Amino acid sequence: MSDLYQAQRAMRRMRHAAMQRGVIAVLDLGSTKIGCLILRFDGGAAEQEVDGVGPMAGQAGFRVIGAATTRSRGVRFGEVHAMQETERAVRTVVQAAQKMAQVRVDHVIACLSGAQPRSYGLNGGVTLAGGPVGERDIAQVLASCELPDYGPGREVLHAQPVNFALDNRANLSDPRGQFGHELSCDMHLLTVDTDVVQNLVHCIRRCDLELAGIASSAYAAGLSSLVEDEQELGAACIDMGGGATGVSIFIKKHMIYCDSVRLGGDHVTRDISQGLQVPLPLAERLKTYNGGLLATGLDDREEIDIGGETGDWDHDRRTVSRAELIGIMRPRVEEILEDVRARLDAAGFDHMPSQQIVLTGGASQTPGLDGVASRILGRQVRLGRPLRVRGLPQAATGPAFASAVGLSLFAAHPQDEWWDFDVPASEPPARSLRRAVRWFKENW
Repeated sequence: MSDLYQAQRAMRRMRHAAMQRGVIAVLDLGSTKIGCLILRFDGGAAEQEVDGVGPMAGQAGFRVIGAATTRSRGVRFGEVHAMQETERAVRTVVQAAQKMAQVRVDHVIACLSGAQPRSYGLNGGVTLAGGPVGERDIAQVLASCELPDYGPGREVLHAQPVNFALDNRANLSDPRGQFGHELSCDMHLLTVDTDVVQNLVHCIRRCDLELAGIASSAYAAGLSSLVEDEQELGAACIDMGGGATGVSIFIKKHMIYCDSVRLGGDHVTRDISQGLQVPLPLAERLKTYNGGLLATGLDDREEIDIGGETGDWDHDRRTVSRAELIGIMRPRVEEILEDVRARLDAAGFDHMPSQQIVLTGGASQTPGLDGVASRILGRQVRLGRPLRVRGLPQAATGPAFASAVGLSLFAAHPQDEWWDFDVPASEPPARSLRRAVRWFKENW
């Protein structure tokens, strides 16, 4: 744990140094596209701390001065699969964004959607020596949290204190400066597969870039797609990407649960390709321009030209009804949503005071998805777009950019995490494992 603690502290220092220079890049490594935004910070405004997960756009203290995307290569299920191909794609997109911004960047903050995330809810408490609560007291109460035995080959990606209690006063977001005798804390710990993170770090270093931070895509998408009330009262963000679908739950402006389903929009495209015997690029075009999930009587009569360039005249003049296309797409989308529902049920989402669900990500743009999702998830569902941030090109304002925009907010206003405090070296032994479900059932 100590090696990771030091590595995360080093990345925070790099982020701080990059922001002092005024420019930093954010990199969203998805399975369908890799996106890069270059941010310029407005001096001191960027460093001002804000309660919760960051301010609404427009007060964010930064401006997007460069943006680029490229087709993802070498990434599967949100994880680096072919190092050289991914490196080439990252170099391409960063160079394009730098050319638009007319500035060179050395530091990037990246997010990843795979790596099999697992959430844990921890708690701890200490007796105060007297005087107002200070940084040292926060460090001690974080160190007193019972570490779960999350097993070998895993490392901590996020470790965020989400709730403090001082004597009989609970739900404090920041107890510093207040007086009391007993300080306790609830913390959300997110672990991921070590090898996946190391591959990402190695890929970025091969591109002659320094990693100044790393975050979960599902967390970033929630930051940008959930409005302030949803983050406060409780909501789930479903980030439907190409290779994976991220699930994050927020309450009191903090993420308290995160998971991932290894299915996404690319699997729908593959089903169309196999079902209609067409190449993947044509299947993607059919899905984008003619696809849907709710068939009506008219769709039986609406014929779509499949086309093709095989040289076989009969084969290249084929047509398919829209109802048939919907019949291929719908089962896979239902499977993804069933898996999402299983994750939400395991997290105890039923016990949340508010049960709003927001769908975002590139694959969320399928017509009729909100209706199908509402039926399968059994709750209120809306389609979410990322918050508008200054300087963002129109082409980058859609749901497909939810993670990239959220990563920008994370770069400007990261929440306090374990490594932001000088936690005493003597850490407690790994003891009881507490799943997030039991923890927030008891605490919220």
